[in-house]
Amino acid sequence: MTKILMFFMYFLFLGCNSEDEKQLQAQQGTRYEPAEHQFQAVWDEVESDPLTTLPQDTVSYSKLFDGVIDLISTNAERTLHNQEDIIEAFNKLAHPNGVCLSGIWKIDTQNPYSGQFKNGSESLVIARASTAMSETKRGEARAFGMAVKLFGTTNKEEILTNSTANFFVIDDLGGTDAQYYTDVALTNEPDVSITGSVVSYILYAAKVAAAFSDADKNSGIRQLYELSYLGESNSSSVITPKWIKIEAEQNQTVFGVEDFRDEFKLSANENLVFNISVSSQEIKSVKQWQKIGTITFESSIVSSTCDHRLHFHHPLWRDDLVYE
Repeated sequence: MTKILMFFMYFLFLGCNSEDEKQLQAQQGTRYEPAEHQFQAVWDEVESDPLTTLPQDTVSYSKLFDGVIDLISTNAERTLHNQEDIIEAFNKLAHPNGVCLSGIWKIDTQNPYSGQFKNGSESLVIARASTAMSETKRGEARAFGMAVKLFGTTNKEEILTNSTANFFVIDDLGGTDAQYYTDVALTNEPDVSITGSVVSYILYAAKVAAAFSDADKNSGIRQLYELSYLGESNSSSVITPKWIKIEAEQNQTVFGVEDFRDEFKLSANENLVFNISVSSQEIKSVKQWQKIGTITFESSIVSSTCDHRLHFHHPLWRDDLVYE
């Protein structure tokens, strides 16, 4: 039961508003995303309000409500159906502290999959790396997560005719004792360890689970079809991987930093590279991973928009996908 509750929490980690939403909007003003989906427009917004001090925002059961209003249920629906990239200011209920990244998705290996998984595919990306709940520092049990937004183009000024393609990965929903973000592998069907952190958030998890189970199904795994359909003109032949794994290349760890966000400080001459692996098959419960490319992050920022306005929509569950 605990595992199920934590799964639902994971898939709301970039989505929902809290009781402080009106105050946030008053502080930042009413700001909306331009109608088009354009990399440069979105990244300009993310960079518009940098923070000089790392926030240490916390989560709580009380933030799921505004008086008698059930915010979590209405915002679970929004996360599934709103495909905007930048929205009005809101508080992220499960992963409140993050760092935003921009870079290039590049596939360099032959594989059977479609769209952005095809060999030779390249795309601009904006991502948000975060930790679950309130823990951000080394020595605490942290569940590392990442949401990634693909634009399907390398032209920063190009306006998309369709919405961006989003996917979500995490290492372990219960948190681990990993010292650094670059030590872990993140997947779209994560494990869950039963830790003290899990138990302490059980009431919160139960409410989030109930809200999201009403909005969608099979939330233990987040499907990847938005990426496999992006750029495809013939939808009848699309093949989608069932699983994705994202993990940092070796020898990139910034040793000694306390907060995970400091691992992502990139200078003009530094990049941070994560390997992309996919799979649709298991043999004796072991996923058969194939490394097919990389995400190279070139810029990073901690900002108010990163934590409060950047939006990653969740794909609704589909039963008609074709896997390898």
